[in-house]
Amino acid sequence: MKSSTRDEVEGKKHQAKGKVKEVVGKAVGNPDMEVEGKVEKLGGVVQEKVGDVKRAAGK
Repeated sequence: MKSSTRDEVEGKKHQAKGKVKEVVGKAVGNPDMEVEGKVEKLGGVVQEKVGDVKRAAGK
């Protein structure tokens, strides 16, 4: 698997995990878990964008 594709897939995976943590944290009233989910989701967005940049650069 190309590096750019791997980054995009991993980024989407982290976004999904982060969203789940965010929703669960909100549902159970755990603000720490909610914030952790938001951070992981944001990290996934960044990683996916890195994959986009690599693809555009031809790597």
